[in-house]
Amino acid sequence: MTASLRKLGSSDLEVFPLSLGGNVFGWTADETQSFAVLDAYTAAGGNFIDTADSYSAWVEGNAGGESETIIGNWLKARGNRADVVIATKVSQHPDFQGLTAANIKAAADASLRRLGTDHIDLYYTHFDKPEVPVEEIIGALDELVKAGKVRHIAASNISAERLEASLAFSDREGLARYVALQPHYNLVSRDTYEGALQNLAEREGLAAVPYFALAAGFLTGKYRPGTTVRSPRAEGAGKHADTERGQKVLAALDEIAAAHEVAPATVALSWLAAQPTVAAPIASARTVEQLPALVGVDELKLTEEEITSLTKASA
Repeated sequence: MTASLRKLGSSDLEVFPLSLGGNVFGWTADETQSFAVLDAYTAAGGNFIDTADSYSAWVEGNAGGESETIIGNWLKARGNRADVVIATKVSQHPDFQGLTAANIKAAADASLRRLGTDHIDLYYTHFDKPEVPVEEIIGALDELVKAGKVRHIAASNISAERLEASLAFSDREGLARYVALQPHYNLVSRDTYEGALQNLAEREGLAAVPYFALAAGFLTGKYRPGTTVRSPRAEGAGKHADTERGQKVLAALDEIAAAHEVAPATVALSWLAAQPTVAAPIASARTVEQLPALVGVDELKLTEEEITSLTKASA
């Protein structure tokens, strides 16, 4: 069965409806495990890989760039660069902090070296730096596009005001324009995107590629009141288990998952994928066994009633 690809905003990129998160590569998944996950994801029709230059600098002994290096080694080993859309980000690498023009260009070159490629398909500003004028940021990104090092640009962790100012500057000067936005968005964190940001994305034709799509694992259903899960992300996920909203969302997920004979995670991702502007939620897998629940979003089509039920439960 061929996967159903979605157009990414106003760009010419067509992406699988689940973007594979690369944050675990070089952290909880070593290179061998990472290669296995990447192979299984592409075998399932996946083509949209998300990483950042800073992954995974937070791990003791790591310098940042480990995820990009593993992905680069995999691309070289498989010879499949033309078949995948690679997204990475700038601003948080320990050696390339911030969004000054000089830093953006130096960080992009470092990312290209680690990825072993001559172009990045989608280049995000990872965390906006309000002290840097949008004119400087867009100007530097536009230079990378003109040089052929970057195909399209995008933004993550940015306010509606700064995003609007960036788009207006691009339009006024005829420079590269953001085509996508990476917001924190999921069934138990809706106000982090819905409202001004979502409205702006819809109005301006931007695609949303939400991170924390499974709320650090909470929406997989393994974190429930009274259960203890040993995981590097347990604390972040566990905080939802004892809230009324968290319990309502789990109940709705369980019911719909049972009706379709799929995992709760597949339902949570399908709800996100059905929201206005969303092209592809991001989720990561440490092992091949975790992947089917994620890529299942490509085949699961929720009914209007099911989408409404989840929307109400998560209100």
